[in-house]
Amino acid sequence: MLKQIFATALLLFSLPLFASEGEASKPFDLNEVLVHHLMDHAEFPFNVGGTKVFEGHENFDPHAENIFVDHSTGHRFHFVGGIDLHITRRVTMMWIVSFLLLIVFIPAARLIAKNPLKIQSRFANGVEAFVTFLKKDVVDANTDGHGHSYYHYIFTLFFFILFCNLMGLIPPVGEVIQLGIESVNAGEEVPVAAEAHAASAHHEPIWIAKVWNGITVTGDVSVTVTLALITLLLIYGTGFIYQGPKFILHSVPNGVPAPLYLLMWPLEFIISPLAKAFALTVRLLANMTAGHVIILALLGFIFQFQSWGVAPISVFGATAIYFLELFVAFLQAYVFALLTSLFVGSSMHRH
Repeated sequence: MLKQIFATALLLFSLPLFASEGEASKPFDLNEVLVHHLMDHAEFPFNVGGTKVFEGHENFDPHAENIFVDHSTGHRFHFVGGIDLHITRRVTMMWIVSFLLLIVFIPAARLIAKNPLKIQSRFANGVEAFVTFLKKDVVDANTDGHGHSYYHYIFTLFFFILFCNLMGLIPPVGEVIQLGIESVNAGEEVPVAAEAHAASAHHEPIWIAKVWNGITVTGDVSVTVTLALITLLLIYGTGFIYQGPKFILHSVPNGVPAPLYLLMWPLEFIISPLAKAFALTVRLLANMTAGHVIILALLGFIFQFQSWGVAPISVFGATAIYFLELFVAFLQAYVFALLTSLFVGSSMHRH
């Protein structure tokens, strides 16, 4: 809940900082908070083969999809042509999650490798308990003991989704720092030149606010669909590895009459794996988005109505949903890993 409270408070407190002299105050806009909290956009420019078009040039498009600020001049620009490979908010958060995975599991693996039969520490024991559970009750239980080749992927899949889910519930460190800096600068007199530069930069966030933005990685369809497509490739790849070319014919259960076989084959070989990938995509995306929207909406009532009577109800409801979100973070990582193991194991043999 800390993250959601901060997201709504950040917008409310930052409005007076960004208001013009003739603008007393900007009303609270819940939709703006939701867009800031849930939507992805490019933060760092990276274009291959394109050219920069700066503001004031005749080819500059103020409505371009990705507009950046040149920190040396304060002028806005966008790219024309080339291949856009801009670094987005979710990409930076995935880098942070990957870094956390490395600093957590590499030391744990080294501790366990010293003496696998000895409990080195609570930290190493906790990691080993998770890995053992995934090995025995998730992978091996659904692959008939043939899941050794899939341990690395399933373990990585589970912990990556888990860390992404949990990081989405932590207040964004970068925006906390930015809010503190802006609060301090708000009470200081700013020279005219600095005001003009700030206006031209459109209040560009500092780099740490761009990097550690606190967005939920698994709340993006591009992330969930990529993970689901990897599972889809594993389903087909495993089927051909274990059954050979017969996997194409054996996708239909044994004993089905010939007329029914012709009807079921496209459903079982094409539609069914695609439906499984779609279900994995939507389940994770919807669960990790719905909870955040509910919490933000409940907390948004406080700023929308500005009533002390609404605050206790909103805070209590948001707290309850937040603890539910913690449970959902673990549950969805487990469900995705479990279903991936189940779908891959089902393609190893004909039913």
